[in-house]
Amino acid sequence: METIGLIAGNGKFPILFAREARRQNLKVVAAAIKGDTSILLKFFTDDLKWFKVGELKKLFSYLKDRGVKRVIMAGQVNPKNLFDKSVALDGEFHDLMQALEDRKADTIFRAVADKLKTEDLDLLDSTFLLKGYLAPKGTLTRRGPTILELEDITFGRTIAKAMGGLDVGQTVVIKEKAIVAIEAMEGTDRCIRRGAEIAREGAVVVKMSKPGQDLRFDIPVVGARTIQNMIRGHAKCLAIEAEKTLIIDRAACVKLANKAGICIVSS
Repeated sequence: METIGLIAGNGKFPILFAREARRQNLKVVAAAIKGDTSILLKFFTDDLKWFKVGELKKLFSYLKDRGVKRVIMAGQVNPKNLFDKSVALDGEFHDLMQALEDRKADTIFRAVADKLKTEDLDLLDSTFLLKGYLAPKGTLTRRGPTILELEDITFGRTIAKAMGGLDVGQTVVIKEKAIVAIEAMEGTDRCIRRGAEIAREGAVVVKMSKPGQDLRFDIPVVGARTIQNMIRGHAKCLAIEAEKTLIIDRAACVKLANKAGICIVSS
């Protein structure tokens, strides 16, 4: 039985991976982040240990001591930790952060991936085992987009790709070809809430992968929580990228969207 390491952030993505790994007879050793990782993850793993943000050396030692050779990263870690002065970085993490040319998401993740490599830990594609959860091409809900929504989707895709190329974020909120919100470090959910508050109703949410997306980290993910935030903000259309976006609980997402009259388009 092969052992796979899981560096787990927040949300359901880590649980989804761990559950699928067990189904495929893989042993899962998880490094959970205090304040981010769901406590429910322990029920889907063979071994789990909690770490504070910044305890990179302890995390690496834990994985290596348990015979881990291959690792995936799943789920976000609260980006506010970058600026929280109460977060103590160990020597490994401090040196890594000091060597960065900037603190964009991809810059940090690539540095962590390189550090893993020096520790003989290979970072895998985060869709490893989860190809079946990638969004298929087409309209996933009963309702398709209106002509005006299609125009906003086309406009929003261009903006989202441009922002992704700058490693700013993956999500934009559009209303009648006006950019009402762009995702930054706060994440998709807060971007949707902020944009929907400005748009009032009928907003189109567009989430795309970055040009040259490194599938080892930061792959676009949507789930029921995405739809719930859209419902609260009276947004009416979600556009995602086919084969490059993970959908958590697809059936639940579609059911929620259909009930609220929201369309989900994957192209």
